[in-house]
Amino acid sequence: MDTSDALRDFLISRRARLRPGDVGLPDHGVRRVSGLRREEIAALAAVSVEHYIRLERGQASRVSDAVLDAVADALRLSTGERRYLRSLARPAAGADGADRADGTGRNGAVSGGRGVRPSVQRVLDSMTDTPAYLVGRGGAVLAWNRPAARVFVDFGRVPVAERTVGRLIFVDPYARWLYVDWEAKAREAVSYLRTETGKRPRDRELAREIGDLAAHSADFRRLWSEQHVLETTHATVVLRCGPPHDRLEFSWEALQMTGDPDEVVLVYTAAPDTPTASALRKLCGAHRGGRAPR
Repeated sequence: MDTSDALRDFLISRRARLRPGDVGLPDHGVRRVSGLRREEIAALAAVSVEHYIRLERGQASRVSDAVLDAVADALRLSTGERRYLRSLARPAAGADGADRADGTGRNGAVSGGRGVRPSVQRVLDSMTDTPAYLVGRGGAVLAWNRPAARVFVDFGRVPVAERTVGRLIFVDPYARWLYVDWEAKAREAVSYLRTETGKRPRDRELAREIGDLAAHSADFRRLWSEQHVLETTHATVVLRCGPPHDRLEFSWEALQMTGDPDEVVLVYTAAPDTPTASALRKLCGAHRGGRAPR
């Protein structure tokens, strides 16, 4: 990904969503462009118009951290958006598409004989009534437990190259039935992928994944153009389930467990004494005995 282009597109989109009244400016009627003008953002940030234009053109190396912070304030950026802005303006050295030092490439492809630690898999398997799965770099699903395979999809039957957050949401038609609010889940997935590109703007595998999703799905292209950034590590989700349970309502948390900043475990819990908790016990109890399918 070209960080200059990404920075330009992001700033323009955040500027376009603001109206004069949002920032205490008078509204003088019809505008030729959507949102605030460049000079208005510059004035709100107390920087020169030239400084802001330089930043919007992707020339972030010539802009100080203080200017970045002032522009973020002027644009009313959220915490997640601020992190994304800084990741584009100050890309980390070595943030490219090379394999990691532990021998593991993207999508869990193992080049040095190492994968998910057995102890990590045992932790997942110990959650006998709690769906959980491990997501790695670029959204690759690296490990899971039996409840997750029952509630979401039998990950073991999905080819490794297709076992990613993006492809499971946008390529597999089953997802549109599974998620009651598929649009919200799809927006969440796109926000996650955009945040990933901010962390690794020169990751060639990630860029290829996003390109493939854009080529396959008009919904992905639409949501990608909205420039959403991941804001949360917890939320709720409602899933469809076969009869007699019909629907399952979960809260999920993203937890750091492996020590690898690229990996998170998503854990889905049901409130106690609810139809979902009862249905989950029955669903998992009927398929107990042995490890999660691989």
